[in-house]
Amino acid sequence: MNNIDRLQNILRDSEVAAVLPAIYQLNLPDWWLAGGALRNTVWRSIFGENCQLFIKDFDIAFFDETGDRNQELAAETILTNLFPNHLFDVKNQASFARWRSGRKIYISTEDGIKNWLHTTAAIGVRLENHGKWKFFTPYGLDDLFNGIIRPTPANIDNPDAQRKADGYLQKCPCLQLGRWGD
Repeated sequence: MNNIDRLQNILRDSEVAAVLPAIYQLNLPDWWLAGGALRNTVWRSIFGENCQLFIKDFDIAFFDETGDRNQELAAETILTNLFPNHLFDVKNQASFARWRSGRKIYISTEDGIKNWLHTTAAIGVRLENHGKWKFFTPYGLDDLFNGIIRPTPANIDNPDAQRKADGYLQKCPCLQLGRWGD
């Protein structure tokens, strides 16, 4: 079984599979569910009770050059009404730099996701027509399945990446730190 099939099998039996159809129904342009919901689901599946990382929220990235924060808030409200026990963080990668100073301007959803803190957060999934699953894995899936926390190239010297990695290690001691180029 290849890594994409392995990832889909793990996610198919999780809360991720429950929320994907609702995100699909929002019709957000070029959307992906990415980040910690995927990473933590996989690590819990691999490391079991030794890993105390759970889904904190569902990070949904999309790209709409004409969109504004109201579009993000409306999507969050709809999803929260459907899943009141979950948190949703919906962000338009086209406007991200406008409200978060010092951030680079992204040219696509994928450009935004590949610049997230760690390679294991820079993984996306979405549904396409007829419920077909599609994945975005710019750094592959080896770090995810090997439990390696590695900053993305844009975050090699980012103290936030190190701070978050330290938190993951405390909650899931089976993980390892990795450096870019290892």
